[in-house]
Amino acid sequence: MRFGATILDAEGLRLNAEEKSLFRDVNPFGFILFARNIDSADQVRALCADFREAVGRDCPVTIDQEGGRVQRLRAPLAREWLPPLDHVGQAGAEAERAMYLRYRLIAHELHALGIDSNCAPMVDLVRADTHAFLRNRCYGGDAETVARLGRAVAQGHLDGGVLPVVKHMPGHGRATMDSHFDLPHVDLGTDALDGTDFAPFRALNDLPLGMTAHLVYERVDTDPATISGPMMRLIRERIGFDGLIMTDDISMKALSGSLSDLSHRAIAAGCDVVLHCNGTLAERNQVAEAAGEMTEAAQNRAERALAQRQSAQELDIDAAEAELSRLMSGRVYDG
Repeated sequence: MRFGATILDAEGLRLNAEEKSLFRDVNPFGFILFARNIDSADQVRALCADFREAVGRDCPVTIDQEGGRVQRLRAPLAREWLPPLDHVGQAGAEAERAMYLRYRLIAHELHALGIDSNCAPMVDLVRADTHAFLRNRCYGGDAETVARLGRAVAQGHLDGGVLPVVKHMPGHGRATMDSHFDLPHVDLGTDALDGTDFAPFRALNDLPLGMTAHLVYERVDTDPATISGPMMRLIRERIGFDGLIMTDDISMKALSGSLSDLSHRAIAAGCDVVLHCNGTLAERNQVAEAAGEMTEAAQNRAERALAQRQSAQELDIDAAEAELSRLMSGRVYDG
């Protein structure tokens, strides 16, 4: 049986009967957690078990746990990370090691709760005019450096038994608007973007999972990348990414149209999975019906991605924390 071409969420701390019935029927590829779904360690583990029981398999459960401003798990369940990601470069030549340790510890926290995927690394290039919603989440403005740090982040996840999701393809750093509320546009040709925004994604095109960006590349297509066939072909062919591609949240205000229409268009454009967050039960059902089951190609990519899940390697927590603290000059925790 093929997976449903969706990643869905839950309303609260445990699944209710209606959610269990819906998920059983539509068989989403996986699920995503938000702050409203998190109370205690035992509760998170139980909710992850609810998801997997509902679909009858070891489906992936993902989360946005970049560390810093964007993290769904907070103390005492997770470390409160400092400094901001845009300051990690202060570790100089050892920045890659610092990023590896940072995300290896994050992966350890996630894996212990039953969460086996994370929406990171984020390898968008920062610019002077990058919107504030993204700016201090970026690793830097140099493509080669960001690619190296992104690789370290991905490896930290994989070594911790967590699948990384590289985002936001094919690059969100030129956005001067917040795509949660508005639709950003980029007026620059692909030749110029090859050595900048596209480059980190090309360097990481072997990663198992990727997420789209809701922005328009005007010289390629008038539609946002998530629902653009030409942009999805660019990601597959020019960037060379052959992992599973999920949309960014299909309900974000950058996209206009009904959830059904947007879900159908995203799949038709070439996305493998529609990510839908913060909706009612009826809206989740609407998205699942429009997205349908995975195509054969998407199913193959999904199975390849899941095959990369591995047992977490042993980690000396105290030693990892001490090394990271040294690399970051002692500025690791938010007090």
